[in-house]
Amino acid sequence: MKSVSHPQTFNNPERFIEGWYWAIPSHQLKLGQIKPVNLQGRELAIARLADGKAVAFDAYCPHMGAHLAEGKVDGDGIRCFFHNWKFDTCGNCTDVPSLGKSLPVQIKTWPTEEKYGMVWVWTGETITHPIPCPPELENITIDSSFGNHFLKNCHPNVVMINAIDAHHFNTVHNFPIDIVFKREVISTHAIKFSNTTRGGDDSWFIKLIRPFYKNEGTYSMCYWYGSNGTVTLGPDFLHFYILFALRLTKEGKTEGQTILVTKKRPGIWGWLFNRVVLWLTERVGNYFGKGDTQVFQTIKFDFKTPTKADKAVVDFIDHVEGQKALFWGSWEPVTPATQLSLEKHLASVAEL
Repeated sequence: MKSVSHPQTFNNPERFIEGWYWAIPSHQLKLGQIKPVNLQGRELAIARLADGKAVAFDAYCPHMGAHLAEGKVDGDGIRCFFHNWKFDTCGNCTDVPSLGKSLPVQIKTWPTEEKYGMVWVWTGETITHPIPCPPELENITIDSSFGNHFLKNCHPNVVMINAIDAHHFNTVHNFPIDIVFKREVISTHAIKFSNTTRGGDDSWFIKLIRPFYKNEGTYSMCYWYGSNGTVTLGPDFLHFYILFALRLTKEGKTEGQTILVTKKRPGIWGWLFNRVVLWLTERVGNYFGKGDTQVFQTIKFDFKTPTKADKAVVDFIDHVEGQKALFWGSWEPVTPATQLSLEKHLASVAEL
């Protein structure tokens, strides 16, 4: 196997990939409320304005630096608590009460969308991709519910590789098949890994479930930005979909939310059927997740000896490395110039 000993972005607590990240559950942001959110190291004030739309502002007022989450919603904008300056949805100052007019100052706002009961924030200037969704459900109306909220003692990239660590299905989960994945690059932001093996002729479990599959057992994982992933699994007649939405916290740790997803079915019976499907989806997710929890609380990831069974992991790391990276906290793009500037700064600090 090729070496992956010197990745620049993967498992780097000072960087993350530009993309969509969940900020706050929608039900926690009522009409007319502003909430403080630290997302990927950046302080935001997220408000639900009079029209019901959620808007993400940089947190600090350009006048004296008061935190805007202490302020209030005023119609189509927000007002700072300290001196009552008003800012619209584009971050433009529209009113300074002490002057009786506006000033040509602006705060940064970030694109937001709501899906799966979450407010999501795009961490770049221009949206280039939709919010992550199971590929089978793209352009289909969906139903969803929350699963587990969790914290892990390692980087989101490390948590993500678990679902495509082929050999651990045998060692941790005692699965009686040697899993082999097929890679499919969907876009610069998304990569999919699908199970290609059938096998397991000596296993009573495989013999039991095989009639439910025409070909190999359905199991695929699609990743976006290295920190969001959707699992698709289950028999041919009913697939289960689980979205793992992760974000980076201080010191390179992980805060995650499991979201259970299915296609929306019509009528009251469709709604009831979906409740059962989402309940079953959570049970399936818990079964596969319970054996790995302890690993992510103690692991010190150091991937020095990749083997043939690790091919999907290596491919995932390469895909992360090929995406647009931003600096933690500032959300500034990582370029050769900014990287060189950072290295010089760190070297000068080390000399002090």
